[in-house]
Amino acid sequence: MRDAGRLAAAIEVLTQIEERHRPVRMALKNWGESARYAGSKDRAFVSGLVLDVLRRRRSLGWRMGDESLRAAALGALKFAWDWPLERVAEAAGEEPHGPGALSEAERAALHTPRDLADAPPPVRGDYPDWLDAAFARAFGEGRAQEGAALSERAPVDLRVNLLKSDPARTLKALASLAAEPVDLLATALRMPALDPMTRSGAVETIPQFSKGWFEVQDLGSQIAANAAGEVKGKQVLDLCAGGGGKTLALAGAMGNTGQIYAYDSDARRLADTIRRGDRAGVRNLQIRSPVNPEPLKGLEGKMDVVFIDAPCSGTGSWRRHPDTKWRLTPETLERRLADQDAVLDAGAGFVKSGGRMVYVTCSVLPEEDEDRVSAFLARTPGFALASATADPKLTRYLTADGFLRLTPHTSGTDGFFIAVLEKAK
Repeated sequence: MRDAGRLAAAIEVLTQIEERHRPVRMALKNWGESARYAGSKDRAFVSGLVLDVLRRRRSLGWRMGDESLRAAALGALKFAWDWPLERVAEAAGEEPHGPGALSEAERAALHTPRDLADAPPPVRGDYPDWLDAAFARAFGEGRAQEGAALSERAPVDLRVNLLKSDPARTLKALASLAAEPVDLLATALRMPALDPMTRSGAVETIPQFSKGWFEVQDLGSQIAANAAGEVKGKQVLDLCAGGGGKTLALAGAMGNTGQIYAYDSDARRLADTIRRGDRAGVRNLQIRSPVNPEPLKGLEGKMDVVFIDAPCSGTGSWRRHPDTKWRLTPETLERRLADQDAVLDAGAGFVKSGGRMVYVTCSVLPEEDEDRVSAFLARTPGFALASATADPKLTRYLTADGFLRLTPHTSGTDGFFIAVLEKAK
């Protein structure tokens, strides 16, 4: 495909997402099935442009002086991908595959865009207006900068599985993908964000991936699992295990000692955990599926650590799932707050005397973070707040109350909130 066809395809996919309210993954899948002629580079281009438009929809519209999807796509090529104006014009106007020649207004906006410095914080930060109060609570005058960082492409982070390998051996195995160590965690490696203009290698093609040497996992997620503290020989419950990413990180830290239990209210999310655990060499994992009656019976009051990766708005993962920030509503957020209260109350019942509960969200909204912890402590005697980390490399990200707040702008990770709650002996 030429640039014109790729640009037109991206605008078509964006239109499906907006008009038919389709998740970006489904819209891209539908386009791919109908465009059998498209090669891997074509698919990477279309996917990359769609995601970059969704990441920066508001700021692109402001700079172009036009809120349309077409204008945003043209603006993304010029301002995010650094295409020369004439290349953008050629792609738009090429017959018969382009979306149509540039108008005089479009050409003028691409040449001399509106200054983002004059835009309000939600536009500069590319987030919905109704979230501005929450962003102001979390970040104050820096909220536009934090939002803009959440609108960048994310790198690919990897966690070295110490049950099968070590950082030096794994780094050597990943030499062809330009992986580098990450200073914050000894077991973390990072590859730069993928360039949609080129065909990049996939980590799954590295033979050592199939051998279980490493897992794809955002650095913030790895830090969250690390907040569980010393877990070797302990009894650990991952109460919202999902696909098992943090379960495997906890299991790796346990070194196949003690016992880790993985539970999720949706049995489908657990389907892959056993296979992933086998590949990783985990031998101390028990899956507690909700398809069975009373799946958590017998664990009450016996856990050294209860790990809660709570259901949340996902605002911290907007770099990877940019369509979700435009689909989030106040009503959805209210439901998540109720879910978070419920899972905290449920988790408390499994913590033993002197044990701890780790509460994690991939959200940057105080309503889902500090507010939920404060409400839990107010209604639950016997629990107290503890510092979320003692690691000197991470203490810079502690809030005044001892919570860990990670963001792309401050820590180079997805957005995460981590609180540690200890039960009195």
